[in-house]
Amino acid sequence: MQVKTLIAAIALGTLSSAALAQAPAQPAAAPQVPQTPEAWLNRMSDMTQNMSAYKDPKVFVPWANAVTEPAFYTTMGNMMMDPAGWTRMMGTAMDPNAYRNVASFADPNVYMKWLAASMDPNFYTALLTQMTDPGKLMRWAMLPMDPKMWSMMMNTMNPAMYMKWMMAPLDPRAMQLMMTPLNPNMYMGWLGAGMDPKSYGPMWSGFMNPAMPGVPAAAPAAWPTAGYGAAPAAGYGAAPTMFNPFDPNAWTQMFAIPGMVPAAPAAPAAPAAPAQK
Repeated sequence: MQVKTLIAAIALGTLSSAALAQAPAQPAAAPQVPQTPEAWLNRMSDMTQNMSAYKDPKVFVPWANAVTEPAFYTTMGNMMMDPAGWTRMMGTAMDPNAYRNVASFADPNVYMKWLAASMDPNFYTALLTQMTDPGKLMRWAMLPMDPKMWSMMMNTMNPAMYMKWMMAPLDPRAMQLMMTPLNPNMYMGWLGAGMDPKSYGPMWSGFMNPAMPGVPAAAPAAWPTAGYGAAPAAGYGAAPTMFNPFDPNAWTQMFAIPGMVPAAPAAPAAPAAPAQK
């Protein structure tokens, strides 16, 4: 009986190992990268996400492939002649997310990714393959006969292109862009982005937060009223989602010693009873 049980267990383990070996591995989610020159130029002219190629080597490789194609520059030439593209780019430059786009370089994970890529032969192989691609070299050699190149050159003689630039100041998008610097919410958004620890990467999301480890996130169980005034209202000790430097209570919670409850001052001595005659 024991022999049969042992044989059945061995057979079941063998079948399970074979099934696991044949099961396809779940691939890691690849970063979203543009696939066309137009999509790449839209991202690179967007100040809220144009640094994505420099934060991740897996995005840098397709970016390097795109910017070494002649179609990238012919498309860029046509887009630069359209005033709507410049309006869009300047609008994204006023977006508070443009600050977050650059401030996220403070995240150490960015440099860990590049350190890992610097030791990965596949990274250098991918870049070297792009530089030595015969098809790409041929496309550069045939650029003078590329219809896109001639289309860009002929567009400089198109009256409609100059009419767009003449009418650009009357474009509602341009008028909205000119009114943006007068909007106080834009400056408040930039101030909030600069003070938000999440702008500097996931590592800093708990920086200067009273809820971080070692700092009490709730009010002490017993609040002495003597010397402190009235007891705090309910929810006083709740940790805010973001450190507010304009709130004095945030500073007192940040520098409080965990588990320490302020001691109540000693009660004043009772006055002596008057002597009886």
